This record gives sequence, structure tokens and C-alpha cells, in this order.
Amino acid sequence: MMTMSQKILAKKCGKDSVSAGELICTDVDLVLSNDITGPIAINEFEKMSANGKFANRDKIVFVMDHFTPNKDIKSAENCKKIREFSVKHGIKNFYEGGCAGIEHALLPEKGHIKCGELIIGADSHTCTYGALNAFSTGMGSTDIAAAMQTGRTWLKVPSGVNYMIKGKFNNFVSGKDLILDIIGKIGVDGALYKSMEFTGDTQNLSIDDKFTISNMVVEAGAKNGIFQADQTIVDYLKNRTDDDFEAYTFDPNAKYEKSIEINLADIVPNVAFPNIPSNVKDIYTAEKLNIKIDQVVIGSCTNGRYGDLEAAAKILNGKKVAKNVRVIIIPATPEIYSKAMENGLLKIFLDAGCVISAPTCGPCLGGHTGILAAGERCVSTTNRNFVGRMGHEKSEVYLASPVIAAISAVSGYILSPEKFGG
Repeated sequence: MMTMSQKILAKKCGKDSVSAGELICTDVDLVLSNDITGPIAINEFEKMSANGKFANRDKIVFVMDHFTPNKDIKSAENCKKIREFSVKHGIKNFYEGGCAGIEHALLPEKGHIKCGELIIGADSHTCTYGALNAFSTGMGSTDIAAAMQTGRTWLKVPSGVNYMIKGKFNNFVSGKDLILDIIGKIGVDGALYKSMEFTGDTQNLSIDDKFTISNMVVEAGAKNGIFQADQTIVDYLKNRTDDDFEAYTFDPNAKYEKSIEINLADIVPNVAFPNIPSNVKDIYTAEKLNIKIDQVVIGSCTNGRYGDLEAAAKILNGKKVAKNVRVIIIPATPEIYSKAMENGLLKIFLDAGCVISAPTCGPCLGGHTGILAAGERCVSTTNRNFVGRMGHEKSEVYLASPVIAAISAVSGYILSPEKFGG
């Protein structure tokens, strides 16, 4: 009896069943790389296949998102290398400039991801696509190069942990708070090489919540995260693709390592303190520490979707950013940017005193557009807060939801919605 992930892997490697710990070779449905990892993958590909042999060019996607718009000569050269490679070999799924966005928001939006698929990417947050009932995971650039050539990869079948969802969130609570709660309890290696599978009343989580949760399972060490295919997922896919897809669920007697029940009503806003995503405190404990901040970032592959911007705008509407606090808003894709503009969200942000960036990973990895100086503190909706992650090694990053980030922007401190007046 198999978990969702195991059933997908069995199908892709042509077996009736697979079990945890088994080494398999399997077909892949999509191979992803970006402006940092892409040049490495291309170099390895050219070593393996001087004649440019591809399994399927249409299953390769390059997205220029980490250091773009190009921040320096090196980033410009990286993008040029991928651009020329894509033109030379007729790779049509090359996204840059006004057609690009943060890869893990862009690919689902463009209909590249479907239920039951196996996606690998040279980026650790490729696990995001489990939100759409797919098996997706990050790999090294050499693995990506091999998959470009062969259409296959190898991996060890993960064991699974079943997170059974019930209930609904209270006001001001979101998927970011749930995944921080889980990581805070199990630690950054609590799901090491496991599949974190979300079942039960998952329809009570929005599609944006699902993306956020799946995105951050890697911060618990997971190989992948995956949601059962509910109506929110099916509706999202039907609006993004005309292709057929096969939804997966777990077998009734699937061999999970453990099953954990989560009542969404028990989750409160959470903040991950420096310098590790598992250093989680609930908002009521956090606000007692009077953490004064210098910067807020609302964006990234974790929380740069429209629902995230909308949640922040509800807090910022009619208010001003606190004195000496810089606030950077980063819509994850051009489509999200356009919708936020059409619906007045960008005006709310501008009127509040925020800076609005083009879609980019930017400050999340200390790339550009919001680097921190020594001693500065940032509340960010991103996914990692390691030492020096967003700039100087003596700066600090606090991970939070768009709601808590927006409240922090106005107050200048990390506060609960109740104390803020929400």
C-alpha cells in the first residue's frame, strides 16, 4: 500500500509498486533551471552531449529570476549564456524580462504543472509544485543536465508522513503560519528525505496556502511535499491548462511513518526568529520582545502571489509605513503585478510609502533590491533566515506571513493583529 508520492513514482518508473528506500530510475515530466543554476547545467550538458541531444526540448524550462533584472556583469553573462543556448537549440520555454517571474509562481501560472507529474528543478524550492498534487523536488545541476539529455532521473523513494488537516483558520492566520508551526515543532531535519503529505480537509486551504506550505517543506529537510487533489486544485488547473491530468490520493492502508492531525483553528500567527527557520515563536511571545525593525519584504516564491499581496494591502490600506522602515513589495509574476495594479493594490502600497519591485527573487537570497546592512532587522515573507541570507552577516531576518509583515511595516515592531488593532 503506497503513499501519494510512491504511487506517482511507481507510475513514472513503470512498476506496479515501489517502497520506501528503493532506488529507482524514472521518467520526468519537466526539467527546470534558472539564471544561477542554468549555466552550470548547460556546461554539464555540453560535456555529456556535444551534439545537443535532448529527450524532449518542450519539457525543459529556463526562468531568469534570481539576479534579474541583471544586477551586475556576472548575472548578465549568465542570462546571455542561457538565452543563446535556448535560441540555438530551439528551447521555447525560456522566460526573461517582462515574460518572466519568480519560477515557482510562474510555472503553475503558465500551466506547466499538473497533477500526477514528476518535476525536477535545479532549485531547492521546486518542491512547491506538490501544491498541485505533483511529485516535485530539487536536484543538482548535473542531474538536471542528465535529465535534459535522457528525460529520466534516479532517486530513492521517500517514506511518508501524513498530515491530516481539519477545521479552518481563524482571521489573520494563513498557510505560512501553519508551515512555520510544523517546522518549529519538528526542526529543520525533522522530515529529512521524507514526503510530507497533506490530506483531510485540504479544501479549507486556499491554493495560495497550499503553494506556501509545499514551498517550505524543504526547510524541514523533506524530499517533497504533496497535497491530495481537492476541488481547489482541480479548479486552478482547469483555469491554467487544457491538458488531461490524473489526480492521486494515498492508499487506505498506506505505510506512513506517522500520521499527525492538525486542526487549523489551533494555529496562530508565527514568526521564525534568526538564524534558522525552526526558531519559531508564536506572535504573542514574539511581540513581548519589542523587536524593532528596519525593513519589510513582501514577495518571493513563498508569499509573492496575489492572495499574499491582497492580505498585506488590507493591513496597509489608508496607513503609512513607520518612519525609518523600508518596505519592498515584489509581485511574483507579471500577471500578479498586473492584477494588483488593476485592483488598486499597487496604489495602496505606494500611498503607504512602499517600494514596488519588478518580479524577482532579489533580496530573498541576498541578491539585490533590499540588501541589509550590519545590525539591521528585516521581517520577510521569504523562506530562509540563515546568517547573512539577506545581506550582512550581522543582519537579522524574521520570517512571517504577509499579514504580520504588513503590521510590522506600519508599527515598526513585530506585533500581533490584536495589539495592532486588527
